[in-house]
Amino acid sequence: MKGLQGKNVLVTGSTSGIGQAIAVRFAQEGANVAINYRSRPEDAAETHAQLHGDDPMHDYMDEMEEAGVNHIFVQGDVSVEADVVRMVQETIEKLGGLDILINNAGIQIPGNSHELSIDSFDRVLGVNLRGAYLCAREAIKHFLAHEKPGVIINVSSVHQEIPKPRFLSYSISKGGMQNMTRTLALEYAGRGIRVNGIGPGATITPINRAWVDDPVKSAMVLEHIPMQRAATSEEMAAVTAFLCSDEAAYITGQTIFVDGGLTLFADFRTAWSSE
Repeated sequence: MKGLQGKNVLVTGSTSGIGQAIAVRFAQEGANVAINYRSRPEDAAETHAQLHGDDPMHDYMDEMEEAGVNHIFVQGDVSVEADVVRMVQETIEKLGGLDILINNAGIQIPGNSHELSIDSFDRVLGVNLRGAYLCAREAIKHFLAHEKPGVIINVSSVHQEIPKPRFLSYSISKGGMQNMTRTLALEYAGRGIRVNGIGPGATITPINRAWVDDPVKSAMVLEHIPMQRAATSEEMAAVTAFLCSDEAAYITGQTIFVDGGLTLFADFRTAWSSE
């Protein structure tokens, strides 16, 4: 896509799933990629070995190297301010700058809302919303200091629109991410900084193989999707790359739902309230 070659990109939470697919796609487009992983500093050597060892991540690294671009690993817990400041600075120093930030890191903790501990509630918001803001803040500082345009993509969810019982903190975090996207886009549009989001629907990733590989659970998921299939991580990466490219230069403040029609409310495919 136009305008991605040679760009420097930081993708948070990018060692698996959607984040991994996004990092690979940008490498394929000729961008230099900083791959963020969350672990203690003393675990960095082990993480590096896993990425280059005899496991599925080895293929991931091969794809990056075959694309002929620079890629680095940056450790950081996005919910920790000091980690974020260091991570963004390390990316800038090692890649020679920062042009695009992908706020992908996210977690969810299920539980009945009346039984949800405040620690669990705070942890989800700390990663999903506070962490995304901290990363955006540091990226914007860099864009402004160097008087250059920049792009931020927030990986949200259909659940910024659709309530998700037993995942209260997750739904709240994604609802907040929507307004953060819109607010930052409005505030910095005149400075050449674009801020958009993607809202994935049901997506096949390693962490949800439990329902993907279970025919009963899979059927329960698919019955709510008009297109009657789950998405791939690569489909999420393709939309992300588009929003960061010159092809989308006039788009800001939007969340693009990549959901097979899930947000169209599949249960209303046949009229029942007005006939």
